[in-house]
Amino acid sequence: MESKQPSFIDLLLETHIGLERQGPGSPETMKQALGFLGSLKQFEQIADLGCGSGGQTMLLAEYLPGVITGLDMFPDFIARLMEKAKSKGLEGRINGIVGNMEDLPFRKNSFDLIWSEGAIDNIGFEKGLRYWHDFLKNDGYVAVTCPSWITKEHPPIVEQFWSDAGSHIDPVEKNIEIMQNSGYKFIASFILPEECWTDNYFFPRESAIQKLMLKYPQSDNMKKYAEMNRHEVELFLKYKQHYGYVFYIGQAI
Repeated sequence: MESKQPSFIDLLLETHIGLERQGPGSPETMKQALGFLGSLKQFEQIADLGCGSGGQTMLLAEYLPGVITGLDMFPDFIARLMEKAKSKGLEGRINGIVGNMEDLPFRKNSFDLIWSEGAIDNIGFEKGLRYWHDFLKNDGYVAVTCPSWITKEHPPIVEQFWSDAGSHIDPVEKNIEIMQNSGYKFIASFILPEECWTDNYFFPRESAIQKLMLKYPQSDNMKKYAEMNRHEVELFLKYKQHYGYVFYIGQAI
């Protein structure tokens, strides 16, 4: 057992580095989103922003013919992505870059598609869409997931949770309007089903947290971190009818 006091960032990375996904999602919802994009043969250059360890990046490489550049701020996630790419013989089609979604190291008008699952709300839905627009080719697409209100009732405890997490949550209708006012033709949106949260994210994350609690039994940070994550699960299970992750697909105009 280790005696050091891990930071919250340490715990975040240790929890998520071995997970298939670093947030809610599924192969099925990915395919559903891709189904709104027309012929997939058109996508030669793709960016996956906030890619984490690349679970969805690897799937994009299966569905799309082009070169995919995964970008994340954590070097450990990018290293894991490139390990996966190498194991599948995809080093030539998947590039991993350590970088910031708010300061992209790419040329303007570079991409046919910008993909981002569970990350755009870290910089703001509108801010991200407006900034990323310049990096899309004419008629290029954006496909992102973002936490959103799906009913007119907005429980304050949920609002506070997302605010404390440094994020923000708006109704689906407002996000569609934001997309339309940020240089995109709105194509489609749909709500991710419950199992994208529970089976694909919360359950694997809880398993990883339990292992970390054995690793850091004396850590106050570990106890607080576990409590925070479990509070998120409790909120979702209690208020899931009011909010969820929503896929938004738009085309640059």
